[in-house]
Amino acid sequence: MKQNKLVLALLLSISFTSFSQEEEEKASNIQTYTPSKLLDKGQWDIKLFNNLYTEVEFADSNGDHQSKDRENYFTATLEAFTGISENNRFNVGAIIEFRSNTIGGRQALSVFSLEDTATDRKGISSIAPAVKFQPIEGVGNFSIQSAIHIPLESNESENGVFIDQTAWMFQNRFFYDYTFPSKQWQLFTELNTEYNFGDENSFANNTFVLAPGVFMSYFPSNKTTVLGFVQHSQRFGDFTQDYTALGFGGKYQLTDLLNLEVLYSKFVRGTDTGLGQSFNIGLRALF
Repeated sequence: MKQNKLVLALLLSISFTSFSQEEEEKASNIQTYTPSKLLDKGQWDIKLFNNLYTEVEFADSNGDHQSKDRENYFTATLEAFTGISENNRFNVGAIIEFRSNTIGGRQALSVFSLEDTATDRKGISSIAPAVKFQPIEGVGNFSIQSAIHIPLESNESENGVFIDQTAWMFQNRFFYDYTFPSKQWQLFTELNTEYNFGDENSFANNTFVLAPGVFMSYFPSNKTTVLGFVQHSQRFGDFTQDYTALGFGGKYQLTDLLNLEVLYSKFVRGTDTGLGQSFNIGLRALF
């Protein structure tokens, strides 16, 4: 009888250990659903990403740094995508941007003020229908997102306060990721391209933008990510501008449904651009 109990206990122990290992090794949403990954048919991906950029320096056309009164730019971006194809190679969605900007040396958190003053502007600035697709069958970690950003503001600046460009934007973002065999490291790359057109009064009209980015992530656990990144943006055409930013951050899977993302970046160099800091927090729901 004792022998039977011992065998039963051993079997239960082996089963529990195997189950625990399977749970531990199961990839989380933050590991699996990178921006490169497309959704299954009927699946939804909704993300609210909040970016607060604040600057007290400006780089002139020679790249020399100049001091200036603080300016602050807050952007809340709501993205919603869903899978519509049986082969999981085509998603459709929409992007909405809300902006709140302040000038005149006001503190960074002034973008959250409900006051209506001569030194701030706020409102929904653009909407964009978008598609996302996997161009090469069998290469699921490479995808392209295309969107037409439609401006909702008629004036870029009022009383010296800029809100958003009034030129239309045709944007293509190329995503690729690679997970190393250890499953603890992941490389993600993005190339953002933009063509801006449609409003001769816009600073961005008749310009092209190339903006590559490289992100390296480490997974201390299957629910936690820490990462570092470098991004560059180069604008060509009627107006030229460029900048380079370095940053770090992390992601955490709160539940099977919700992920939290926190990022910080510093604009370290540029020409004809502000040199500030960016604080970001995002919530993503996958279901």
